[in-house]
Amino acid sequence: MGHMDLIVKPTPRLQGEIGALSSKNYTTRYLLVAALAEGTSTVYFPAHSEDSDAMRRCIQDLGAVLVEDEEKAVITGFGRHPRDVKELNVGNAGAVLRFLMGIASLCPDVTFVNTYPDSLGKRPHDDLIVALEQMGVEVEHNDGRLPIRIRGGRPKGGRIQVSGSVSSQYLSALLFLTPLLAEDSEIEVTGDLKSKVVVGQTLEVLEQAGIVIHASDDYMRFRVPGSQSYQAKTYTVQGDYPGSAAVLAAAVVTESDVLVKRLPVESKQGERAVVDVLRMMEAPLTHEHDEVHVKGNGKLKAVEFDGDAATDAVLAMVAAAVFAEGTSRFYNVENLRYKECDRITDYLAELRKAGANVEERQAEIIVHGRPEGVEGGVEINAHYDHRVIMALTIVGLRAKQPITIKDAHHVAKSYPQFFEHMKALGAQVEWVK
Repeated sequence: MGHMDLIVKPTPRLQGEIGALSSKNYTTRYLLVAALAEGTSTVYFPAHSEDSDAMRRCIQDLGAVLVEDEEKAVITGFGRHPRDVKELNVGNAGAVLRFLMGIASLCPDVTFVNTYPDSLGKRPHDDLIVALEQMGVEVEHNDGRLPIRIRGGRPKGGRIQVSGSVSSQYLSALLFLTPLLAEDSEIEVTGDLKSKVVVGQTLEVLEQAGIVIHASDDYMRFRVPGSQSYQAKTYTVQGDYPGSAAVLAAAVVTESDVLVKRLPVESKQGERAVVDVLRMMEAPLTHEHDEVHVKGNGKLKAVEFDGDAATDAVLAMVAAAVFAEGTSRFYNVENLRYKECDRITDYLAELRKAGANVEERQAEIIVHGRPEGVEGGVEINAHYDHRVIMALTIVGLRAKQPITIKDAHHVAKSYPQFFEHMKALGAQVEWVK
């Protein structure tokens, strides 16, 4: 859409209901388990993202039939018999490559091509290659990188070790594959396991698909009975808590009556903590039947929060804290520094421009709340960062003068409909060339 700036004008009131942005992680997994079932499954509200679109493409190459309309994808699976394809192209989608390297080992000879040599093409996948080789699969590769040729056909279950220290995606790949094999398997994770939360999401989806897996409490050991079949089911993709955090924060800083749907109370997304944090800030909200209903009055109390498990919702929480009474502290958030931009230094610099009173430590953000609002009337640089763009929008709603956000189109990295959704709720936002 070209370089686009956005003006956020003071907006005292938000009202209406939206379906949350759909979760990418769940979409990718549901599309895969639907393809691995015999029969026809339905996935309601699937996300469209680089990963999920790559998964759509590849499961069709492997023999699944996919018919999609505005609200659902209907998928007739190939079960344990993917088509004998020669090549698969996952584009730049790393998770999809890893999940499908496992499934492709059921094909006699398939090559994953290298179409993004400067991005995905630079990332190594050795840990999964080593695990597949333990299962009798031959893998030709370029020092662990694409192009990767898998000569499988008959992977064997049994005792498998896989490292979890680079990515949990290698483990997830084995969890999707091993139930289909004739033998029972025991998977042992070596090293540390990254992103346990996401392994929980994989196990949740497998269970919904009718697969039995016995996991140790720490997710370091798994027993997988062999000769299982994925069942054809109906799935609803849950809402994305990180994206919804910005909408909910906007609702609590204004006078509002806002309903956000498809946010399960029992979600395994760490960012679901945004609801607890807004409650701690005494925002008037209810969370039941997969819906969050905010009746905001703009009044909030300061909060202290360990942001480690909810990293992608912290910027939105900080934006709400800008207008809270008292001093808020978000600690244990150093990994915010290593995202699309330094989400501590860069973000706080822009908040200060808008009139917020904030300070940083190496691993903390401290916010001295200004319940009376901030001045605004400035142009702000969002550092091409989708989360910063959304968080600054929240601040603009309560500024006295409009705020211009540079290059706000980069919000599309995670939430292309963000500004449409905000407009639907009554936010005064407009694009400027």
